[in-house]
Amino acid sequence: MNRRHFLLAFCIATLLSACATNAPVTPANQPATDPTPQPVRPLKIGLALGGGAAKGFAHIGVIKMLEANGIKVDVVAGTSAGSVVGSLYASGLDAFQLQETAFSLDEAKIRDVGLLGGGLVKGQKLQDYVNGLVGGRPLEKLGKPFAAVATELETGKRMVFVRGNTGMAVRASSSVPGVFEPVAISGKSYVDGGVVSPVPVDAARELGADIVIAVDISAKADGKTPRNLLGVAGQSIVIMGQKLGELELARADVVIRPRVGKIGPTDFDQKNQAILEGEKAALAALPQIRAKLDAKRLTAGK
Repeated sequence: MNRRHFLLAFCIATLLSACATNAPVTPANQPATDPTPQPVRPLKIGLALGGGAAKGFAHIGVIKMLEANGIKVDVVAGTSAGSVVGSLYASGLDAFQLQETAFSLDEAKIRDVGLLGGGLVKGQKLQDYVNGLVGGRPLEKLGKPFAAVATELETGKRMVFVRGNTGMAVRASSSVPGVFEPVAISGKSYVDGGVVSPVPVDAARELGADIVIAVDISAKADGKTPRNLLGVAGQSIVIMGQKLGELELARADVVIRPRVGKIGPTDFDQKNQAILEGEKAALAALPQIRAKLDAKRLTAGK
């Protein structure tokens, strides 16, 4: 072989060696890795609104602060008073519309005492009031996924309403035993959801929430010894509800507790104070909410 042919063969061999060394190898049965980052599913934020009668106006203050700080709620679950505010919020009313509705609320619009029911509140007025504000839409047609939690009286089971008559579901969720008549739905009787789920964290999870912000406005034992039999019974019920609520609240990511302990269950004239306490409590919880969201996003992006 002359020198010219030798050099040509050497160059060809060198090129082939470089290709064999540097070319990426992909097995025939394994697709090449796509370097394009896959989009991360947005986190769903759930709001669990607890029961507490007139204390429930605090929920409006919480929603005001969440909206004002760009915290977008995707799903809502409510028990008792929380189901009233939650249904209206899920229907599309923003925080300021909720506040206007609260200020214009006349207690007579939602209270209908039935003589045949032993003087108990029937709840039909509450049902009609809610249905009027949501435009007659059933639960599944509201703007956000919403669940109203009630208690099946015959068995004590937790019932989560996500379809059907919105006002009726809220009425069932709000039917405090001994104050409201039980609500008959499909052959079953239902009472207040607070009996089994004072703050419906689990219902919010069942709606698909990745992060659950719970708002606890329930009564707490006041550290005082009751002076009569009625007081002992009342205190015992409060303690039972408190212990039950703690178990479910432990499954929330963030718990907001407005200071509404001095507001009574029928103190509708203190709605402004309740809203203010909700605002203050939500504002204080914002750093924790943001930290939880950042941590969840970091985990989801891995």
